[in-house]
Amino acid sequence: MDALIFTLMSGAERSMRAQQIHANNLANLETGGFRADLELATSKAVNTGYGYDARHMSQLQANSVASREGVLRQTGQDLDVAVSGQGYFAVQFGEGEAYTRAGHFVVDQDGQLMLDGRAVLGDGGPIVLPQFSRVQIASDGVISIEAPGSTEMQEVDRLRLVKPDAAEVTKNPAGLIVARNGEPFAVDETVTVRSGHLEGSNVSAIEEMVAVMNLTREFEIQMKLYRAADGMAESGNRLVGA
Repeated sequence: MDALIFTLMSGAERSMRAQQIHANNLANLETGGFRADLELATSKAVNTGYGYDARHMSQLQANSVASREGVLRQTGQDLDVAVSGQGYFAVQFGEGEAYTRAGHFVVDQDGQLMLDGRAVLGDGGPIVLPQFSRVQIASDGVISIEAPGSTEMQEVDRLRLVKPDAAEVTKNPAGLIVARNGEPFAVDETVTVRSGHLEGSNVSAIEEMVAVMNLTREFEIQMKLYRAADGMAESGNRLVGA
């Protein structure tokens, strides 16, 4: 069988998997802090064993994450926080940490600051707040509380904020941002936040729909070429057997 068929099938498979990535992006259009996935594909030579190296397969690589910002929405809630510019919040994940742009924090019954069931990390680990009548999160991530019966704000912790390069991050199965090398990122003092705001998804519905339509056309072309390659192989077999 001509190695061209393998090339065409690998291209069709890449188109189908890329469609799944864009469909998932569209499904998370309204998910706060969601980072759109970007598919990456490379070529891999098909070892034909002889002749000119003219056959290559498409190979889908690990996805990268779109780093553009989502739209900020004002909520007025003290524990709603959005990252300004580039950067991420850190949350506990298993024995390590992961990162997110979502900032709808809550305080559990033990005073621990939580995000979607995961502990939010600060300078010394998971953030635990004393009893308070008011809480305030400054632009540098410093968390201050007003204790019951007091009129003064007291600093208690600081959000762990990181700013890795786009090439250094990927997503884990839970959809959280993690380092490609598995190591935690260092705190970046330049990252700032906005209290009383939440960031929406950075998915562009128009871009995703256009990408899906282009991939559908690519898949159709791959199938037409596959049928043509199969026809040529059959013709060659008939000539050989004649």
